[in-house]
Amino acid sequence: MSERSPSLPRPEGEYFESARFSGFSLLVGAVALVSLILCLVGAYVEPEQFGFSWLFAFAVFFTLCAGCFFWTVVHHATDAEWSVVVRRLLENMALLMSALAVLFIPVLLLRRYLYGWMSIPVGQDPVLDLKRGYLNGNFFLARAVITLGFFITAAWFLRRYSILQDKDGNPRFTILMRKVSFISLPLFAICLTFGACDWLMSLNYKWFSTMWGVYIFAGAAGSSMSLLVLVTTAFRRAGYLREVVTLEHYHIMGKWMLSFSVFWAYIAFSQYMLIWYANIPEETQYFMARTTESWWALSTLLVFGRFFGPFAILLLRSIKLHPHQLCWMAGWIVFMQVLDVYIIVMPALHGTGVHLSIWDFVSFLAIASTLTFVFLRIIRRPSLFPVRDPRLIESLKLVN
Repeated sequence: MSERSPSLPRPEGEYFESARFSGFSLLVGAVALVSLILCLVGAYVEPEQFGFSWLFAFAVFFTLCAGCFFWTVVHHATDAEWSVVVRRLLENMALLMSALAVLFIPVLLLRRYLYGWMSIPVGQDPVLDLKRGYLNGNFFLARAVITLGFFITAAWFLRRYSILQDKDGNPRFTILMRKVSFISLPLFAICLTFGACDWLMSLNYKWFSTMWGVYIFAGAAGSSMSLLVLVTTAFRRAGYLREVVTLEHYHIMGKWMLSFSVFWAYIAFSQYMLIWYANIPEETQYFMARTTESWWALSTLLVFGRFFGPFAILLLRSIKLHPHQLCWMAGWIVFMQVLDVYIIVMPALHGTGVHLSIWDFVSFLAIASTLTFVFLRIIRRPSLFPVRDPRLIESLKLVN
């Protein structure tokens, strides 16, 4: 059977013209290739520094893609109408988890440079011995497979059912996507916490926070909604989605950006306040390292740049109804997410102050260009928005 049955009317929709952007795709692919080759050099010349640089870049894009997956799942679980027209973009970005699984290999290969607990023998550190049931190499690998495998599988099914519905509009696929989403919600919380604790918190195995998974989630959700604003606007400027995504959709996306700026601040302050008040050495060492020397300046910038600035600006209704202005705010929030992850990862290597490395930029460029190239390949065939979703008309007529 052909992809589009002749017995059914041809679906309306907008399709990405890959030939029109072949030059851009070729350029992105070339940048990805060159930067990945440079990363091989970095891994050979400075394996420890490169390992931390690669982990930093990987964690940034993992949180962004995980956030896109979260918004896709919430869309189905809540039977949302407003997000129908942008859901396909979220589905495509969530599917980038499959590429991220491949890009996780350097983290595994360089894990002994990143995670000191992997090189400490049993009996040398009693604190670590108490955590060996969780912090051991085999279980670490198993959790990584489970985490990435879940995101890839669930994202694939949600996008697959969504594309199948484009053919005949069968509401059965809406029910299937809702079932997958209900199952995915608790698994998302578990797997995101696994990734947050294993890949980031265990950089210092003596430190712990029971709010760490929620903190990472808050940053992921807010920054991924900001990324959606940027990607949507890029497509509209390229001539797509202009009659589909309206100012009302931007207004809602802006409100979600505001909401998660507040939520991030609430979780960040709660975590800091509880650790400061308890004054337990095992807990306070995380913040002590990040308020030392030049790290203090970046931590202060993060507090004001991630909450106070966006909160004051996004309170204005006019900003949320002006795509160009909202894009500036969205770009800033994504930048703050990059800074947040940098402050999480790098003090584990450079505890006495900020030390920028060329490999920080090369690693970030390598992963960014690789994912962009894969994204341009993913969006080629299906419509850029679900053309036969039962709630499409309501989404197109959205007023809020």
